[in-house]
Amino acid sequence: MVAHPETGSGISNSFIDLMTSLAVIFILLLCASLNNAQQQSETTRNSVLAEVQRALKDFAAGGMEVKSDPKDPLGLLILVPEDLLAFQLDRADISPNGELFLKAFIPKLSRTVCSPRFVNEINSIVVEGHTDSSGTAQHNWELSQKRSMSVVRTSLSILNTDEMETERTYFLRLLSASGRGSAEVVTGPGGTENAPLSRRVVFKIRVRSLEQKPLLEVLETERG
Repeated sequence: MVAHPETGSGISNSFIDLMTSLAVIFILLLCASLNNAQQQSETTRNSVLAEVQRALKDFAAGGMEVKSDPKDPLGLLILVPEDLLAFQLDRADISPNGELFLKAFIPKLSRTVCSPRFVNEINSIVVEGHTDSSGTAQHNWELSQKRSMSVVRTSLSILNTDEMETERTYFLRLLSASGRGSAEVVTGPGGTENAPLSRRVVFKIRVRSLEQKPLLEVLETERG
């Protein structure tokens, strides 16, 4: 018995329609899953921000600012004025007053970001050094790089105790230094550079995105 050509064509079209529908459903579910994961990451970022702000509230009087990163939905910034670190003019070594500040500041920061609640949610902590525009671009970059490395070394030295060994291990895994020189000076309303505010150190903390999380962890989070 010979099958009717129109019957075979109808079955083929129905199969194509079914596969197309399944593909559309899969794409919609994938988009929904990605959007949900992104929202979860941003919620985590907001939780980290709130806890860091609470932990560091005593430093606000000295000009420190903790806020979300306007350029990164998963990032937050800790702006540390140069005065708190007390760098001498054109020098990268941290003064005794700067060390006193870091001894008070670093344990509170590490205790928050390296806590069991957040340690697996943080992707990186970058210490950025910034200068004003006086001096050459090369000199400013080198100075800012040296200052950021001084902050990193001193911070790890502060955490180098038996009671902070675990925190130091996590902190070291997340930490890096970067010199930005005068590439991102602070300007006032009229566009004029604010030199004192430009001379600063910034701790940039970033929460892990979906791509940076193991697949099994993402699936378990969605089930929960």
